[in-house]
Amino acid sequence: EVELQESGGGSVQAGGSLRLSCAASEYRSCIVWFRQAPGKEREGIAMLDGSAINYSGSVKGRFTTSRDTTANTLYLEMHNLKPEDTAMYYCAARPRGLRCTWPPLVSEFAHWGQGTQVTVAS
Repeated sequence: EVELQESGGGSVQAGGSLRLSCAASEYRSCIVWFRQAPGKEREGIAMLDGSAINYSGSVKGRFTTSRDTTANTLYLEMHNLKPEDTAMYYCAARPRGLRCTWPPLVSEFAHWGQGTQVTVAS
């Protein structure tokens, strides 16, 4: 099954930007970005399924997801970062052949990366 690995996290000041990457061992039509802040539930924030893209209200207009198909790599461009964006960020995929729905359910995703930490200072 697919293996996922995130990178690109770090610490920035509020208003700053970061670019996360999610390298996949094989192509998957649907990859979802989740994040989990301390003490909070994991939430889906961006989904790329073929050419369809969805964003949660908390990141829409500030975050952009895209894909480099030749490299099986997904990107999450994050701009105008806020302290409330501080979280561990994950990319995830469903079992092969299953499509994604929006908003995504954490329980439907079998394949996860190890996560990359994003910390936004005020």
